[in-house]
Amino acid sequence: MEDTRTLKLVVVSAGLGVPSSTRLLADRITESVRRELAEDGREVDVRVVELRDLAVAVANNFVTGFPAPALEEALEAVTGADGLVAVTPVFAASYSGLFKSFFDLVEPDALTGMPVLAAATGGTARHSLVLEHALRPLFAHLRALVVPTAVFAASEDWGGTGDALTDTLPDRIVRAGRELAALMGTTTRRLPSEPSPADLFA
Repeated sequence: MEDTRTLKLVVVSAGLGVPSSTRLLADRITESVRRELAEDGREVDVRVVELRDLAVAVANNFVTGFPAPALEEALEAVTGADGLVAVTPVFAASYSGLFKSFFDLVEPDALTGMPVLAAATGGTARHSLVLEHALRPLFAHLRALVVPTAVFAASEDWGGTGDALTDTLPDRIVRAGRELAALMGTTTRRLPSEPSPADLFA
């Protein structure tokens, strides 16, 4: 039976400024994913989670053990999505503390099978390895399906021409958006409460 339901895309942005290059990158990636799904005849409902607005609630959760309503709603949106775009600024050669703290609150199996597009922003291209040494391992640990193309945007990428190996930022966004859209349209996630085939024979 063909799946015709509206897909849920959640975008987590860890930018701290208003406006921020992190949110700008998140919005451009989101539009790319939406466009690819529309061309395939799929409708998508987009929810943006601005971690800046949840910073105090995230910290309080670690102290009290209980999420505030807005934080609980955000976590439920992330774990119930069909696809996730996760974008962080680079601090000290890694993802931001707020970004990591938010995903530390996600239940260990809640992102199993979740298609994820990882992205980051930074001042210079020398920080781009954060995608491979920090973001990709984080989501692999959470058992998510990270798309092959991760997107890094340095200051010079906005309006830049790229090079023979990296292409331009718009090209990378289009490619990554196409990969996430393809996974969202074909992947059937197993929710944590559902037994895996291995569990049935344990």
